[in-house]
Amino acid sequence: MQTFTPESFATWVPSEWKPASDIGAWDVSSGDWYGNAEAARGMRTTQDAKFYAISKKLDKPFSNKGKQLVVQFATKNEKKGSSYCAGGYIKLLPTGTDQSKFGGDTPYQLMFGPDLCGYDVSRVHLIFSKDGTNMLKKEDIKLEWNDKNEFTHLYTLVINPDNTYEVLVDMSSRAKGNLGDGQWSLFPTKEVDDSTDKKPADWVDEPKMVDPAAKKPEDWDENEPQMIKDPAATKPEDWDDADDGAWEAPMIDNPKYKGKWTVPMIDNPAYKGVWAPKKVPNPAYVGDSYVLPGEVGVVGFELWVVNSGSIFSQVLITDSLDEAKAVADKTFTPFVEAEKEAKKAFDEKNKPAEPAADANADAAGAGAEDDDDHEEL
Repeated sequence: MQTFTPESFATWVPSEWKPASDIGAWDVSSGDWYGNAEAARGMRTTQDAKFYAISKKLDKPFSNKGKQLVVQFATKNEKKGSSYCAGGYIKLLPTGTDQSKFGGDTPYQLMFGPDLCGYDVSRVHLIFSKDGTNMLKKEDIKLEWNDKNEFTHLYTLVINPDNTYEVLVDMSSRAKGNLGDGQWSLFPTKEVDDSTDKKPADWVDEPKMVDPAAKKPEDWDENEPQMIKDPAATKPEDWDDADDGAWEAPMIDNPKYKGKWTVPMIDNPAYKGVWAPKKVPNPAYVGDSYVLPGEVGVVGFELWVVNSGSIFSQVLITDSLDEAKAVADKTFTPFVEAEKEAKKAFDEKNKPAEPAADANADAAGAGAEDDDDHEEL
């Protein structure tokens, strides 16, 4: 696991892919409040409304073929508020990536992490790259309400050699399935439609039908106009036809108007649902979509941030979920409640001073007493 100190942070390479005026500066910090200073220490964004890109070359490039891949990191958005808007993604990058130019257009193998903007946009991205196309998961991985606050949250991605995956937030599952479930456009699906399966001739797929028992009421008059002249209206006494023109009663809704009668619809008792062909195994599915293209040689964070103060820590790339859980048990779980208490203490210490109303009243009273003394003199 990558822990952060000034020395270890020096192994991360800030990118120059944008003009210097657009690139935000990083530092190393545990933040203004924390449950444990060492566990919370990470790379922090320090400027609002900036692009951020930073990466680290791995000691040894790797392929995940035939192995479990686990990507895990923690994020704390200290300045999270209703207007907060920022990404928090880690990217796995191929060997040979130009770290000095690493940015939004740099090819990557996988992108994973939270995307937050206020409380409406809140999801975890899981994007794979294949043949130069970055494939966003079709269905969002939703964040729960308590995932969106300013406290530290741990993001874990597990990709298994059986082509299954799972996304966890704070070690709680948020999404899981098979990479052949059709969520990524270029990955072969496990099953395809059976081309020989045809819809039966007697299949009924209309959920509603005309009510055969319905009849137009005898008193239904379709010829009644929608508007009529107000029978209660009278010509104003001061109305002058010569000056005002011929007087006409105003129009009102016709209480007898019913419009054109239509036969009501009812539930169709023969409805069988929407027909779909049977599924059969896909001969193109071999279950190797989990294998990332090429070797992973670099990891990086590439972000656009509106509010600064986000800290990225506890970065771990491993082939063992057990190791990731052990790390979480040591560096994350024990400090969840302690961090909340630290935040309360920080807020209490830094809350705005209350107006000195009593002091002003005392000063005013003292001035009045002085005036009385002068009057007696």
